[in-house]
Amino acid sequence: MTIRVFRRHLVLGMGAVLLSACSVARSAPSRRELLASGTEDVDFALELVARDRLPLYHAWGGSNGRSRTGWPNGGATPGDQRLAPGDQLSLRIWDAEQSSLITAPNAQFADVTNVVVSASGHVSLPYIDDVRVGGLTLAAARLSLQDSLTGIIPSAQVQIAVEQGRRNSVALLGGVQTPGTYPLTERNLPLTSLIASAGGVRPTLPNPQVQITRGSHVYRRSLEFVLASPSNDPALQGGDRVMIEADPRRFLALGATGRQEVITFDAEEVTALRALSLMGGLADNRADPRGILVLRRYSEDSVARPDGPPNTRVVFSFDLTNADSVFSADEFHLQDGDVVLATQAPAVTTQRALGLFGSVLGIATRVNDI
Repeated sequence: MTIRVFRRHLVLGMGAVLLSACSVARSAPSRRELLASGTEDVDFALELVARDRLPLYHAWGGSNGRSRTGWPNGGATPGDQRLAPGDQLSLRIWDAEQSSLITAPNAQFADVTNVVVSASGHVSLPYIDDVRVGGLTLAAARLSLQDSLTGIIPSAQVQIAVEQGRRNSVALLGGVQTPGTYPLTERNLPLTSLIASAGGVRPTLPNPQVQITRGSHVYRRSLEFVLASPSNDPALQGGDRVMIEADPRRFLALGATGRQEVITFDAEEVTALRALSLMGGLADNRADPRGILVLRRYSEDSVARPDGPPNTRVVFSFDLTNADSVFSADEFHLQDGDVVLATQAPAVTTQRALGLFGSVLGIATRVNDI
């Protein structure tokens, strides 16, 4: 008799548990809970994403986290580097004369080192006027110096070597295996050749972005863009500063997925479907495939435009049980700062309560068998 009373109370108690199933701990709200608009303080626009709405979202614009800039032309043919102010020359002057103003007694040549190209592009040598070499190739500079020396050394022959100065070097600041200052041994040296010389881009950088600072101009594009065509691979100039860094754009992953964290864009265009993959996919036993949401903020200026969004806060909803919505999710581009939320399936809390109910009933059965 006592056991039957116990079991009756147990069943009534479990009924109460089922009725209060929503109190069971969950990792995400349900779609219905999140989109409930019964209170006056709710202020957002809901968009059920479909193919015919995608062009409209593109027109709304928003922050993609990338500042569009120009980009230097590429495709130039590499050639001999030209001397620039700050380059340092080393000369070996050969003289076959018995008596020479340049060579020591019984010596056939004289070495003249640390000859720096001045800001005006000239170099100074003993017994001759300044010689202009700035803007000349190494071969042309050698002939010019040799011609200038023939006035005092008729048989002079000149050999020349150069150590490039800052104006003929490029600073590779980061994002590669070996950052540092690299001399330009060629004119029109392509950006990709410099990157290769530095050991390549670090493989840990997601969607690497290239920034070239040239004087007062700053150029930014993705490495993917640079590699897409030789015309996108610019020739470097002396004094350029190159930085390669990870894509700065992020989105926040929340809800019933494998990852709940801030995730970096791994490509130039990250779609809602790709984002779910980066999030580790939907949790099979928890997520509601009809309730995949992207929450986005727009500026007041965007909303004020005639073709702008209806609200500064917009919730885009995807139903992944519908083929058209799946295709649309794969064409919907995320923006920097978006929140991607996989909502909880409505039946999950009930299933948890039933599992608890079943466990307790198992206990009751064992008690009854005592």
